[in-house]
Amino acid sequence: MKLDNATVLITGANRGIGLAFAKAALARGARKVYAGARDPASVTLAGVTPLKLDVTSAADVAEAARIAADATIVVNNAGIAITGSFDTAEAEAMLRRHFETNVFGVLRVSQAFAPVLARNGGGALLNVASVASWISGGLLGNYAASKAAVWSLTNGLRNDLRGQGTQVLALHMGFVDTDLTNGIDAPKATPAAIVARALDALEAGAEEVLADEITQQVKLGLSADPGVYLMPR
Repeated sequence: MKLDNATVLITGANRGIGLAFAKAALARGARKVYAGARDPASVTLAGVTPLKLDVTSAADVAEAARIAADATIVVNNAGIAITGSFDTAEAEAMLRRHFETNVFGVLRVSQAFAPVLARNGGGALLNVASVASWISGGLLGNYAASKAAVWSLTNGLRNDLRGQGTQVLALHMGFVDTDLTNGIDAPKATPAAIVARALDALEAGAEEVLADEITQQVKLGLSADPGVYLMPR
């Protein structure tokens, strides 16, 4: 799916990876870029169309699908990452909060825009997952559980939408230098580098992209004995 002359909708496009997607889409010749955000006033990038879109709101998602009825590419980027382990009293509420945004948000947007993409020739759906789709530990357990679900959901959506000609791509990466990773002392990729690899893969017709070295290593380690996901963290 080529970006040139495409109409792109990006959730969580006011900062971080979402903002990088918006910039890159414009640079690659997109005809129109809808920049979704809970507060459209927070979208300040020139050349995009701000769109009120809280992915936890069914009403917002339905209205976005009505407004952006010309979309040919949808990027499910909006997500949260709040630290907290599973052995706390708040664990259930925290996990539900992650799933509401990171998983059900992806499902809502995908369901709403699937018929839009079908009407517009098939198009593409790009879901932002993570290396945490496959490994978990410590204070990012809730986030990891939600991203594992995003990976599985994306695989299911790919099968469901194959018949209408929609390309479904899962993006996996390690730590990226955004607001979500402030305070984490670890090597981080830039949002621009991750997005460039994701869009290269999208334009090449891929269904999954491992956008950095750590993610490539972890994916290979899934079939090791013991599997990389069994290693203590």
